[in-house]
Amino acid sequence: MKSTMLSGKTALVTGSTSGIGLGIARALAEQGANIVFNGFGDAQQIEKLYTDIGQEFGVQTAYHNADMSKPDQIQAMMTFALEKFGGVDILVNNAGIQYVANVEDFPVEKWDAIIAINLSSAFHTTRLALPYMKQKNWGRIINLASAHGLVASAQKSAYVAAKHGLVGLTKSTALETAPTGVTANAICPGWVLTPLVQKQVDDRAAREGISNEQAKKNLLLEKQPSGEFVTPEELGALAVFFCSPAANQVRGVAWNMDGGWVAQ
Repeated sequence: MKSTMLSGKTALVTGSTSGIGLGIARALAEQGANIVFNGFGDAQQIEKLYTDIGQEFGVQTAYHNADMSKPDQIQAMMTFALEKFGGVDILVNNAGIQYVANVEDFPVEKWDAIIAINLSSAFHTTRLALPYMKQKNWGRIINLASAHGLVASAQKSAYVAAKHGLVGLTKSTALETAPTGVTANAICPGWVLTPLVQKQVDDRAAREGISNEQAKKNLLLEKQPSGEFVTPEELGALAVFFCSPAANQVRGVAWNMDGGWVAQ
């Protein structure tokens, strides 16, 4: 039988047309939440995606193509969610991009884009979602940070700075909302085999002249002691927990799900 824990609630998940965002959107829909999808991709494929999920779980779904680097488009998306569903009860800030280079070689426009999409976008969605959540005295803000929100890696200065910043934003938001029924928490995944990570695997395989499978193994063994990827489904289950009454007093955490990465 379908769970109805979140029925009547609306979740907006940024970057939810693939990877982690899609896994979380599915998990929340399975609990009865209406979903506003956001992300890039083929328009027809996206329409099929959100229609199919709506039918599969018996929830209402919609899509907004806001570019998460543009504050005015983020505002339009939040207004769209308000008009379509009456507001956003669960905000999942997941949109993210990556670029790899030494600090002195890092293209300035890449730095600006990563900070805008991976960090500033979460500030804009949060500031626009909070008045509605506070009015209802219930809300869940879930920020997808990263193991890189807790520890650093070389050549990822913008990503690491943005994800550390996202953990900080989460803590401040949690403190401001502490006397209310609104919570803010961060999830810090290790390696998840998303399109973003698959590209790093492909690049590595080409660079080192090894198979894709070997490149995956090498990538994992450097950082993730379990030797296994975290799955979008596992992250979705954690997001559902954050939305449950059991997590009413879980506030301002940076919860790593990383196969032991940060424990080292």
